[in-house]
Amino acid sequence: MPVDPIAAVSVCEELHAWEAGGAHSAEALSAWVSARLAAHEEALAALLAIDVPRTPENTLRLYDAAVEQLSLAAAQAGVLNSVAADKAVRDEAQLAAQRVSMAGSALSLNRGVYDALVAMRIDGCSPATKHYVERTLLSYRLAGVDKDDATRAHLQSLHEKATRLSLEFSRNIQEGAKTIVATQAELEGLPPDYLGRHQPAAAGQITISTDQPDMQPIMTFASSAALRERMFLAYNTRAYPTNKQILLDLLATRQEIATVLGFRSWADLATADQMMGSAANARTFLAKLDEASREGARREHELILEFARKRNPDIKSIDITSRGYWYEQFRRSAFDFDSQLVRPYFPYAKVEAGILDTAARLFKVEFRPSTAPAWDNAVSVFEVFESGKLVGRFYLDMHPREGKDKWFSAAPVVTGVRGRYLPETALICNFPGGDPDDPGLMQYNDVVTFFHEFGHLMHAILGGHTEWAGLSGFATEGDFVEVPSQMLEEFFRDEKLLQSFAKHYETGAVLPIELIQNLKRASAFGRADGMRAQLYYTTLSLDLHDQDPESIDLDRTTKRLYTSLQPWTWLEGNRMYASFGHLTGYSSNYYTYAFDKVIALDFFAQFDPEDLLGSDAGSRYRTKVLEQGGSKPGREMVRDFLGRDEEFAAFSKWLNEEFEDELISAR
Repeated sequence: MPVDPIAAVSVCEELHAWEAGGAHSAEALSAWVSARLAAHEEALAALLAIDVPRTPENTLRLYDAAVEQLSLAAAQAGVLNSVAADKAVRDEAQLAAQRVSMAGSALSLNRGVYDALVAMRIDGCSPATKHYVERTLLSYRLAGVDKDDATRAHLQSLHEKATRLSLEFSRNIQEGAKTIVATQAELEGLPPDYLGRHQPAAAGQITISTDQPDMQPIMTFASSAALRERMFLAYNTRAYPTNKQILLDLLATRQEIATVLGFRSWADLATADQMMGSAANARTFLAKLDEASREGARREHELILEFARKRNPDIKSIDITSRGYWYEQFRRSAFDFDSQLVRPYFPYAKVEAGILDTAARLFKVEFRPSTAPAWDNAVSVFEVFESGKLVGRFYLDMHPREGKDKWFSAAPVVTGVRGRYLPETALICNFPGGDPDDPGLMQYNDVVTFFHEFGHLMHAILGGHTEWAGLSGFATEGDFVEVPSQMLEEFFRDEKLLQSFAKHYETGAVLPIELIQNLKRASAFGRADGMRAQLYYTTLSLDLHDQDPESIDLDRTTKRLYTSLQPWTWLEGNRMYASFGHLTGYSSNYYTYAFDKVIALDFFAQFDPEDLLGSDAGSRYRTKVLEQGGSKPGREMVRDFLGRDEEFAAFSKWLNEEFEDELISAR
């Protein structure tokens, strides 16, 4: 009988669903996913049929081939669910994602497969293989594989229900875009290119969408408080009320899963195999974060409020819709920094080229444009080469489209396996631009976001050459996955690097060093307050998954946590929980962003600030962290790179960086 997974699995010819017509035909997508699921089942059948002593070569290989096929189907159904132009294809992609999840749930509760993996001898195996087996067996036990048949069947039905609810929640956010109407006068303060793209209709009204390129400038630059409030409420209710009950049902389903498995709460279950280890440890970390950010945030709020009252004595408080606007006004005064002034230096095409060049130099690779097919003509495809050898491919789908997911994310496309598949990944974003007449002028926070997402992309590519599909690319603990992204975004702070690509879209002039220095000082102010916002989101995600769902009042809980952790006045009608998309992916573990920021800043501190791209830290970081994929526990990768566990010092310095002279003069 075959032990080679290639011989045991009938793989369909098209590696990509869109090559089989799946981007434009629901039927073609369904057939492509069905072929992957069939290959998955063939690998499992071959595994269970083995009647000789079990080894990693005759058992784990087949298990990994099954995982590989499931990952391919999940990844590409997920991508098309987010980006397909045809709603029928998106609907089919959502159904396909449910089918794949059901197969994954069945696999996680398959006692025969579990027993086969337990029976393997792994004494002489590599550390990566041992880690893979140990982590896989833990995931089986956490899924409930040791329960009786009836309980396993019940757990599988609960997981399938949770998947359906999660997909519905995300789809409602994706397709729930709204518009508001504004007058020409209300757009006072917006940059000229924004005004040029938003011309009044015959009646003089201007329609503005809740898409990021429309929404964010309103919240930052519009002097009209009424306009900012309308936009805020439209943006934060775009999936309300539909998602309210869906979220409550999802929380109840997750809690039932945890209860059946013997856990006090979903939060305890969801952290059991993570670096954090438990919900209690997460709360200890949040308490430390609270202490570190509280005084700085109080001081920042005091300065902003005092500044606003000098300009408008009638202001008693600043609400959530005006925070971004008053920060912008304060930064102009205190740091001589108007963020509109840097936007002309960040046209999308220049930023893309600059980030690709930065990553190529840092990681010693080359990016070449590719003619490989993608799901839409708006997608740019690049191939990654190292020493002339093709090592991966990525897709950039970077601007809004009707029906497309409205957020910013990195998504796997093909799970890389050494000697079998090259890794492929995609960025799905919503930056300005995409129209030949629109240069796509980006705010500096947009550029930071691009760096962030490209950090995920490089993790997937460089970590996508492992021996096992189950260890490839992003396959670390879920609360380590944001380290590479948050580490790379720190490169935005380097002046020489910025000047290499930040050039005026009309004149070609380089972004002046004085403006960069002002930008850095201005962006540092507000970090403590920004971390309080992260603390709010993090505490909300944890609290919702760490209590009896029957007692949850979403509106009361959201407002209570906001008013206890944020200084800005609450706005009634805010239903942000209904469009908080990370509640489906990270569930209780949104703490990941803050936790990984601590690690990422400690990592970044190892680079030579005078020569970020030439520092040997880049090579060490690539080898000891990115290339590992999920081959080691995150804790080991931290120690391998730092020579110790992460420390809070770099984070505290970053969080509380102050510029006393400028702040005093602003007052």
